[in-house]
Amino acid sequence: MKELLPLHGIVTVLNTPFTQEDQIAYDALLTNVQDALQAGVAGFLVPAMASEVQKLSYVEKLSMVETVLEGVNGEVPVFAGTAGAALKDSGKILKEYLGLGCNHVLIQLPYSTHDQFKCDFFSLADLGPEVIMLQDWDAQGYGLPDDLIMELFDEVPSFRCLKVETVPAGVKYSRMLELSDGQLHISGGWAVSQMPEGLRRGVHAFMPTGMHWIYTKIFSDYRKGAVEQAIELFNLVLPVLAFSNQHLDISIHFFKRLLWRQGIYPTPNVREPILAFDQVHKEISDALIERIIQIENRIKTT
Repeated sequence: MKELLPLHGIVTVLNTPFTQEDQIAYDALLTNVQDALQAGVAGFLVPAMASEVQKLSYVEKLSMVETVLEGVNGEVPVFAGTAGAALKDSGKILKEYLGLGCNHVLIQLPYSTHDQFKCDFFSLADLGPEVIMLQDWDAQGYGLPDDLIMELFDEVPSFRCLKVETVPAGVKYSRMLELSDGQLHISGGWAVSQMPEGLRRGVHAFMPTGMHWIYTKIFSDYRKGAVEQAIELFNLVLPVLAFSNQHLDISIHFFKRLLWRQGIYPTPNVREPILAFDQVHKEISDALIERIIQIENRIKTT
């Protein structure tokens, strides 16, 4: 039986900082990493959807992972996203990540049949990553079949983590924990808006974007038994989640604007194509961002 991966807490997904010239601001990325580490995050995921990964070049993806590895310096795990337009693209970049010394990877694959998915997954696992996190993503339903996930877990030693992003997520958290006797590491992505439910169901990690100090405080308070305190803090940021979670593009705009207002990123710039972020969005965001800054300042001083 596999031992549960010792990864508990917040695994933050990093937005990509851009300069006014639309180049990646790697120094700002390092600043964000250092702030997250000071807040007590358990790990990082980059590049991913929140990183605008589909708009990054091959070289930019590798450079981002290399920069984050440098900033983390082995303190916590760094998961590198491998999703590509085709299986060969995922395999190619996975090899590059391994060459950089990044042995933790996130695999996301299209599903058409049980056998096809297993074959594609095995082909990537055979490249030799130490730890695989499987993305179980489905914006419309229950995601990958339970029996497929468990077959992969039983047959692939490096498959240790499942990132659940299904609708709804809660019931799948519980099912996968039960089917694996608690040995499959479960993390939640977009369902961070149901974080108290995930904590109650025993989710090991959450993978949100930004608000490092707030999320780590909620997680640590809940886990040490200060449940009411954790939920009270969570309730303070519910308006933020209600606004930012309405669409991935709105979330990207919002959290990059937050990082810019915090002085961490040089601009709030995004890459096109992306949904517009108009003056109404900006005014709502600025009020919510002020709330976040005040809450985080209180956390930092207590």
